[in-house]
Amino acid sequence: MVVSPSTMAAVRASGAVPNAVYLLSAEGIRKEFPGVLALDDVSFRLKRGTVHALMGENGAGKSTLMKILAGIYTPDQGEVRLRGVEIRLKSPLDALENGIAMIHQELNLMPFMTVAENIWIRREPKNRLGFVDHSEMSRKTEELFSRLNITIDPEIQVRELSVANRQMVEIAKAVSYDSDVLIMDEPTSALTEREVTHLFEIIRGLREQGIGIVYITHKMNELFEIADEFSVFRDGKYIGTHTSTDVTRDDIIRMMVGREITQMFPKEEVPIGETVLSVKDLNLNGVFSDVSFEVRAGEILGVAGLVGSGRSNVAETLFGVTPASSGTIELFGKKVDISSPAVAIRHGMAFLTEDRKETGCLLILSVLENMQVAVLHDKFVRAGFVQESSVEETCDDMAHKLRIKTPNLDERVENLSGGNQQKVLIGRWLLTKPRILILDEPTRGIDVGAKAEIHRLVTDMVRNGVAVIMISSEMPEVLGMSDRIMVMHEGRVTGFLDRADATQVKVMELAAQ
Repeated sequence: MVVSPSTMAAVRASGAVPNAVYLLSAEGIRKEFPGVLALDDVSFRLKRGTVHALMGENGAGKSTLMKILAGIYTPDQGEVRLRGVEIRLKSPLDALENGIAMIHQELNLMPFMTVAENIWIRREPKNRLGFVDHSEMSRKTEELFSRLNITIDPEIQVRELSVANRQMVEIAKAVSYDSDVLIMDEPTSALTEREVTHLFEIIRGLREQGIGIVYITHKMNELFEIADEFSVFRDGKYIGTHTSTDVTRDDIIRMMVGREITQMFPKEEVPIGETVLSVKDLNLNGVFSDVSFEVRAGEILGVAGLVGSGRSNVAETLFGVTPASSGTIELFGKKVDISSPAVAIRHGMAFLTEDRKETGCLLILSVLENMQVAVLHDKFVRAGFVQESSVEETCDDMAHKLRIKTPNLDERVENLSGGNQQKVLIGRWLLTKPRILILDEPTRGIDVGAKAEIHRLVTDMVRNGVAVIMISSEMPEVLGMSDRIMVMHEGRVTGFLDRADATQVKVMELAAQ
């Protein structure tokens, strides 16, 4: 029998809960998004009073499962049990009322509200006249902070807090619901070593109080320091669960990357020319530092690293989205100051962003409008007027070359598949005839056939002498397509691997230092 969230909340409040072996469990979970099977027959079990870490490469399915357990997503198949009773959570509020709280990697606090107001939002204490009792709310916050050993002024606005202190407020808010299950998604991605130490003290205290903590991380050192158990996911599948004392770091890496490179990622050898881009000691304050590398004509430089490594930030800085704090960029042997994307484009650079829907495609506009946007200011403008027939003919030729499946160029991009949306973006940049192409997650969220098409296009570009920087979270893609691989960890370059020497294990060792 499936118990409703409201009934389960009442059972929990009464204390009459089943004597279950596991505090929270999931069995046979399947979740599919358009073109992506995110979870395939996945299982997970959390014991009371333990820290259970989830490990896996980007896209392994960890966060998707946790969002199911937190009521954000509904599974297509499978069951979730809370204290031994099957339950279906319809919303995050359902989860909170049943003692399951999730702290997301992207913090969700209201910046212009006070700390106390953020913690007790929708649950504010009232005075006898029915108004919010701010003094009582502040007192309750101080009491909560004392329990967690947090020293933050309850009356300060959240926008004035550091990232670390905002993280502490999120934890306190989750604990304020008297949660039995606390899910933390990459909680240390933006914290200093000292701040991590404080966070771990709080986690250990919560564990001693019997709270079950799910800890999503990519950092091996954290696993052995804080976790009692860990589970590994790979390609949306559950691989196994072990206690942290039973395995080594190398064992975990092998579980995470245990795939073979297939011919889906063929590499065509092309002549590699002279250096076209040279980066020396590039810095962006608080994000990455001392990044140095070179890329040559006809070369694919793969960039690997886990969440928070700074890969995408480096790409944005190279393209002028967030200009560097210091360091030098040389293009074709000459030092340049790339202060904006427009400057980067004038220097022959193009940038396919990581999130095609948020920062790439103009979804409500047509295929034609999306493709022409990068070149209208230059090639197809005469005496201040757009040469519409010329630009349409050129875009139509590009659409055929890229095999974009669309009824016509007037079709809105939002109606295309993910793979075809990606091809529209690539077409946009190919029209600029770039000499340096930066690809950030070029095949994320698209089907196998579309991936093969994208790889073919990349090969065509390097054959024509274009220098390519390819950022990817898919290890087979990085290994299968790159001439060299640059690996990053927490804003620093940790090493370079030549194609002949690169393996999944070597990359992961550098990425998880």
